[in-house]
Amino acid sequence: MMTAADKPKGWMTRDIAASVVVFLVAMPLCMGIAIASGVPPEKGLVTGIIGGLVVGLFAGSPLQVSGPAAGLAVIVFELVRDHGLSALGPILVLAGLLQLTAGIFKLGGWFRAISPAVVHGMLAGIGALIVVGQFHTLFDAKPLSSGLANLAAVPSRVMGLDPSNIAGTEIALGIGLLTIALMIGWEKLRPTSMKLVPGALIGVVGATLVAWFASLNVVRVSVPESIAAAVAVPDGGFLAPLLTNPALLLSAVAIAFIASAETLLSAAAVDRMHDGVRTDYNKELRAQGIGNLLCGAAGALPMTGVIVRSSANVQAGATTRLSTILHGAWILGFVALLPWLLREIPMAALGGVLVVTGARLISLKHVTHLFAHYGVLPALIWAATFVLVVTTDLLTGVLAGLALSLIELAPHVRRLNLKVDTNHSAERSHVRLDGAATFLSVPKLNKALDALPEGKPLTLELHGVPAIDHSCAELLREWLGRQRKRGYEVELLGSSAHLYRLAA
Repeated sequence: MMTAADKPKGWMTRDIAASVVVFLVAMPLCMGIAIASGVPPEKGLVTGIIGGLVVGLFAGSPLQVSGPAAGLAVIVFELVRDHGLSALGPILVLAGLLQLTAGIFKLGGWFRAISPAVVHGMLAGIGALIVVGQFHTLFDAKPLSSGLANLAAVPSRVMGLDPSNIAGTEIALGIGLLTIALMIGWEKLRPTSMKLVPGALIGVVGATLVAWFASLNVVRVSVPESIAAAVAVPDGGFLAPLLTNPALLLSAVAIAFIASAETLLSAAAVDRMHDGVRTDYNKELRAQGIGNLLCGAAGALPMTGVIVRSSANVQAGATTRLSTILHGAWILGFVALLPWLLREIPMAALGGVLVVTGARLISLKHVTHLFAHYGVLPALIWAATFVLVVTTDLLTGVLAGLALSLIELAPHVRRLNLKVDTNHSAERSHVRLDGAATFLSVPKLNKALDALPEGKPLTLELHGVPAIDHSCAELLREWLGRQRKRGYEVELLGSSAHLYRLAA
């Protein structure tokens, strides 16, 4: 826990300034992700408010920012399409209770054992689905029922344009493309003094001003006069969808699992960005459970910890959880006082923001890294997860990726119990690993590394490790990189193959 004495001078001013930056990043994304999820934009704003004011207060990762995430947009879209918006609330309440229970029973560390190939393959698949779905929003049209249907409809959508008759569809596409151009152009050309001004804000503001001054006939965002109208208070039949359709229980488990994995992986990434308080994964999981429980009760979108907003928070100089909490207050104040301004935003502008956001989730750099360092199997896991998420559904893709991950265990089934021996002298710490280092070992290994004295020279011995899978190797690479970045001495002993895999 950071005490008053530990906080740097001027911390409150820095946190307030950072909260404004995060607010500016979060506003367009909250609405855009809601639209990509097939629900009204105000539902995303409610989730952003709860993510700031509530989850920010209890979070185990003080600098992580929570809110609606692109990673859940696809599964929510399918739920709302198949079962209606009324089913989403009880599903989220159950998902939140599952997360809260997992945090209470200290299961947070196990989510970090999920194969990075599965996680990044899932995110890439989600990104592809968002791009092909929001492509239609650029034309002031609604996305179709599946990723393949959206993809198949792209040629006819493009061929339907008529340059000789600039009407609603052509104007909307122009607004969407302008948003994309402003986002990308700003992020490449912005002056250093304005590096904290987000590209999404510039894109949406620029497109909105053009549409407003030119009185363009395009579809605009629809939000209620009062944010209270966006909150659906549970009634006596609130749990009816779960009781009448037990298959929805599986959807709650899927949301809890995916939201938890994305949150805790995001928290680990945030920890690599700063030298402050480390994440308490179980506390973070409990906070996310409370947040999703409240989102379900309010009829809003599910939430996760979000790396885009969190990285903006760290880069803006935040030092405590105050910045995260205040960003939720700014969203609430803006929506309560200026709803008319939100209603001037073209839907195609938010579609443009989501197209760029989705495209950035498709990281081919990650799969090439997996192939170069760990061989064919991790790259195959990534590819299988990606393809199945796009062609079938999110849960099928993730389960297939997890099943393929088990293949890595087969050659080492007799040595799966990794032993971690730690010894400390006055001058140096020594950690010796014995056994196969697989994804099953990640929670134990992570706990042992986190418990090491900070700053003391370390020798990490891997002579007793016959194999390191890519999940454990990625954990060790990131940990070693973080230690060396801080200037701490780490001596690594082991086979040349292991040393190559762990090279930065």
